[in-house]
Amino acid sequence: MATITERGPDQWRAQVRRRGYPAQSRTFDTRAEAEAWAKTIESEMDWDRWGGRGNAKAVTLREALQRYETEISQRKKGSIQEASVLKVWNDVKLARRPLASIRSVDVAKLRDDWLKAYKPATVLRRLAVLSHVFSMARKEWGLETLANPVELLDKPQPDSARTRRLVGDSMHEAAGRDRNADDGELDRVIAASESSFLPSIVWLAVETAMRRSEIASLRWEFVDLQRRVVRLPAVSGGTARDVPLSSRAVAAFQTLQDNSGSASKSAHGARGEGSGPIFDIRSDAVTRAFERAVTRARKLYEEECHETGRTPETQFLIDLRFQDLRHEAISRLASIFTLHELTRITGHKDPRMLMRYYQPPEDDFMNRLG
Repeated sequence: MATITERGPDQWRAQVRRRGYPAQSRTFDTRAEAEAWAKTIESEMDWDRWGGRGNAKAVTLREALQRYETEISQRKKGSIQEASVLKVWNDVKLARRPLASIRSVDVAKLRDDWLKAYKPATVLRRLAVLSHVFSMARKEWGLETLANPVELLDKPQPDSARTRRLVGDSMHEAAGRDRNADDGELDRVIAASESSFLPSIVWLAVETAMRRSEIASLRWEFVDLQRRVVRLPAVSGGTARDVPLSSRAVAAFQTLQDNSGSASKSAHGARGEGSGPIFDIRSDAVTRAFERAVTRARKLYEEECHETGRTPETQFLIDLRFQDLRHEAISRLASIFTLHELTRITGHKDPRMLMRYYQPPEDDFMNRLG
């Protein structure tokens, strides 16, 4: 623990004492400079445990997780999601043990316990994060001899990729509603939402195929309504890309501008985009708001069916997740753009990953054959 003392007019002395290290002291003109220096010295002492000695027997998994979150995870565009995984690892008993003492059998036991309560994809994400922590400790933190306990582990097989598409609203279709039938679920979710942001976020998701994190972090500087495009910047090793805007997406942005008032508009002039963040909401909050809206929408739908003597459809507003909107968007865009063009719009580097979402109706293939 550092000690800061006043030695006279405009003189502050910082002292750092820690077991195993020689005492350090220095005098500064201001208290702020003394405190900053002391923090630097303490930090160097902390990281010295990782240094030349390669002391994997002294560094615990929890310490490695903390360093990983500070130096690696926070720079990722999926840092919010990864933070929850890191918290899971921080809370297990294994986190108190030194890195060098953790073996594959220890991680295997956790894997088996988790598979009883979670889906294979969730367990795989947790194992992947732990594996990366060990890799960083070995490659960049001076623990060259450290073994990665995840490398030899049998990985659970992930579930089949989701193929959920939006379901039409037969009740509204029967009433002669002149809208895209596939929007039936979205209309009801938006009507049931209690969030001021969610309606616009939902339409942007299904019209642009942008990821949840990309929508939540949108800024007015990225939006060019005249050219009908959103210019997403490069994040964490990714590449910048342009996302075209449909008429409905443009209308969603215009509604947001109208709701935000003149304060959101700036010197961009005719472009009319403004500056600053568009949404004051975190990515995880978007998911929670969507889940609550889906639950309320299904309840209202069942009540409406009961009142009209109809049987609720088993798939309508059931197992609908926010991530399904990106799937729906890409599937719709697949009928307009080629696979190569889609990769530039959606941000997929590997077309094989895009194939999980690229699922035009089977009738399309048969119709082309004639």
